[in-house]
Amino acid sequence: MKQAIVARTDLGMGRGKLAAQVAHASLSAYEDTGRRTRTEWKGGGQKKVVLKADGEDALFRLADEAERLGLPNAIVRDAGHTQVDPGTVTCLAVGPGSDEEVDRVTGDLSLY
Repeated sequence: MKQAIVARTDLGMGRGKLAAQVAHASLSAYEDTGRRTRTEWKGGGQKKVVLKADGEDALFRLADEAERLGLPNAIVRDAGHTQVDPGTVTCLAVGPGSDEEVDRVTGDLSLY
């Protein structure tokens, strides 16, 4: 079991901002996950990987694929208090789910 968080590289977010956006995405997708999967993922160490995407369109394409496969997912839109404009899409979380299913959506992406 794992979760992949895909963050945009084109926004130039600082490390702290990126960390906050990744945390928002992870928690949001986790909240939409069924109890059995949550329990299994938590018991297995909550494996996560953070990956790169080059823009908003890429995140929405990945989210559509995750939906098609029935995987939990969450798009994060920033409130705009610091580095980006309000409503800016910053990250997508896919999973938790089986490694194989998450990789079907995000397996071609590079590590952040």
